[in-house]
Amino acid sequence: MTDWPLLTLLVWLPIVGGVVVLGVGDKSPANARRLALIISAITFALSIPLWTGFDTSTAAMQFEEMHPWISALNINYHLGVDGISMPLILLTTFITVLVVIAGWTVIQYRVAQYMAAFLFLEGVMVGTFAALDAALFYIMFEAMLIPMFIIIGVWGGPNRVYATIKFFLYTFLGSVLMLVSLIYLYSKSGSFEILDYHALPLALEPQIFIFLSFLLAFAVKVPMWPVHTWLPDAHVEAPTGGSVILAAIMLKIGGYGFLRFSLPITPDASMTLDWLIILMSLVAVVYIGFVALVQQDMKKLIAYSSISHMGFATLGIFIIFMIFRNTGNYDGASMAVEGAMVQMISHGFISAAMFLCVGVVYDRVHSREISAYGGVVNTMPIFAAFFVLFAMANAGLPGTSGFVGEFLVILASFKANFWIAFLAALTLILGAAYTLWMVKRVIFGEVANDNVAKLEDINSREILFLTLLTASVLLVGLWPAPLLEVMEVTVENLVQHSAASKLGPSL
Repeated sequence: MTDWPLLTLLVWLPIVGGVVVLGVGDKSPANARRLALIISAITFALSIPLWTGFDTSTAAMQFEEMHPWISALNINYHLGVDGISMPLILLTTFITVLVVIAGWTVIQYRVAQYMAAFLFLEGVMVGTFAALDAALFYIMFEAMLIPMFIIIGVWGGPNRVYATIKFFLYTFLGSVLMLVSLIYLYSKSGSFEILDYHALPLALEPQIFIFLSFLLAFAVKVPMWPVHTWLPDAHVEAPTGGSVILAAIMLKIGGYGFLRFSLPITPDASMTLDWLIILMSLVAVVYIGFVALVQQDMKKLIAYSSISHMGFATLGIFIIFMIFRNTGNYDGASMAVEGAMVQMISHGFISAAMFLCVGVVYDRVHSREISAYGGVVNTMPIFAAFFVLFAMANAGLPGTSGFVGEFLVILASFKANFWIAFLAALTLILGAAYTLWMVKRVIFGEVANDNVAKLEDINSREILFLTLLTASVLLVGLWPAPLLEVMEVTVENLVQHSAASKLGPSL
């Protein structure tokens, strides 16, 4: 099995499958749905050997594929995974299956195009995580904008045009400088190989420029404060499936970019400017947590919650340099980065579950306003049980995946600075506050109105995707060891590489 071009299959099967689904068209929506489910399920099944065949004892790239692409520029079709990218690919293929199931009966308008857009998006997201050639990475990175732009613009809410333009401008303009940096790195190395860039000695000045250009591109994707304002608008206007993919996977590409590009290519600049990222991360964790407290729209509340939780991921990635400065060694640095990775994977499950839960009640009541609900547990007890569980995970309850990553990052932060750890730990209070406030208003109490009184509990299709997410949240929360083991050697190698100065001659 490992001799197969698995990564190529994972990239191109959903893309080609999307073309086939488009060919089916809306003459047969049922066939389009079935075909999309089959393709996404096969893609997920094909991604499992990445886990089962992964060698946890090495930090080297695995399942590599290399083919010449544009020889004149030394651009190659080069794919591979390590302990950082592989779990994110599995997350992508898993969540895509759930999105197809979730949209099964909800989407009645241009069904084939809807399903095809998500298949296209799946292919380019897997390509982004697997690309080891910078030109290929950039193409995949930008290509993600197109299907998501269409998903929000066609199936979104009444202000979808505003939201799509804002989403596109923020994310596209944010990555323009990254292209300039990649071209500069190519001029220095004669290659677009990302791994070649990791070994390239650069003076501090160009490192800082490259770091800031990467920061702009990836900070918008995460998104970090203060370039986060596009996300709540995009979530509110996006259909449920679009919100799920946006929160569960696309935001992770920003964190992945920091780990794949910023730390190994510009370690000295990362150490010099780590205070900036730490500050931005803490603002996201604390300030955005307070912003989430005052939201009246469930989707907006979860969107701001996502920004706050992703602040933990960026904090864990960049706290390693402060750990070194304060202790003289990198003990605890690997724990911080592993915590950031677990936080990203966990947030993928929890945010997907939260948005799917909002989608379930929105499909019945056609309102996202918290004030439109109340006493849902009386009419939808099974749904209420799922919703409360995911809310507890979102608040970081021990035993759920939401606790593991946050705990590791907070624990590592104590080695850097007590007050940073203290501020980061406030998310456990704030997260519980805004999440439980929503649960109290929506789920508990007396039946608030006739719309809630008429609600019917979730059906077998909805139980299926919520059960799969429940299992994921509890599995990572109760038994995180397999996930940590997969990334351990890769993270240790990354930390050691980032610890070594790469200062070259000044320009």
